[in-house]
Amino acid sequence: MPRLSQVRRADADESVLKLYDALFGPDRDPVEQPGTATGTPGDWWTVFAISPAVFNHAVAGFQLYRGSKLDPRLRELGQTRAGFARGSQFVFSQHCKAMRACGFTEEQIEAIPYWASTNLFTDLERAVLAYTDDLVLSGGRTQDGTFDVLKKHLSEAEILELTYITCTYELHATMCRALKLEYDNVDERIVEIPVPQGEDGDIDFMRAVDRE
Repeated sequence: MPRLSQVRRADADESVLKLYDALFGPDRDPVEQPGTATGTPGDWWTVFAISPAVFNHAVAGFQLYRGSKLDPRLRELGQTRAGFARGSQFVFSQHCKAMRACGFTEEQIEAIPYWASTNLFTDLERAVLAYTDDLVLSGGRTQDGTFDVLKKHLSEAEILELTYITCTYELHATMCRALKLEYDNVDERIVEIPVPQGEDGDIDFMRAVDRE
């Protein structure tokens, strides 16, 4: 379950209901009957609905695409890599589908986790992937060589939009992990593994190695 409560249809703000209708159907409570057409639980929407101001701000951000000058292929490339780099199964999985819709091959989509070890992307696409890693993994610390390739191929408006959209999806990836939303509702995998039954659980392994 998500770490925050979900808003039922009966309790949802009027501004939220039109998205509930579009995503889940006009007569369906997305908490009682979860699930979207793409197979996700849909709890990103029902949790964000706790704050209509946050919900509507996030939805308004998606509308940026309508007036964007940025090639959708580059936009989705950055978003998908941002999801993977930040470790969000939800953002990565959803934008793999968007990459496919934009015409990327299955081989390219599969290579997103190890893009730097392939020759499957153009110089510009590689620069977008490198820039995404700089934004997500290096906190924005970007080398001139990467930025020079972006400036060679893209206008300043396109670079600004690429930066803004990629950072927005890092935000979504981080929030999904923190709040355990959608496919990021997973247990912590870095935990102590108990010693086998019958063994001394208090053994000092490094002392034992030192003695040897």
